[in-house]
Amino acid sequence: MTISVIAKSQDTFEVVVSTQSTTTHLVTVSDAIHTQLTNGNISKETLLEKSFEFLLEREPNTTILSQFKIEVISQYFPDYVGAAGKW
Repeated sequence: MTISVIAKSQDTFEVVVSTQSTTTHLVTVSDAIHTQLTNGNISKETLLEKSFEFLLEREPNTTILSQFKIEVISQYFPDYVGAAGKW
């Protein structure tokens, strides 16, 4: 499995996940939510890599939304915010 993160703008990133099938996801990470989740301890790109690792432990890449704001993850997985704070 590979996860690649490509910055499209300051807040928008393309995440490509390659497993048995390859999926592409457009994810928004605002400065405010980045600071809230990580206290600025890791980059947005690292946050996205770790967030996708988190998601892939819980569901296949083919069921991850194709476009979303990073904070939506906690609506599906309440333990996400606590996990992100430890990265």
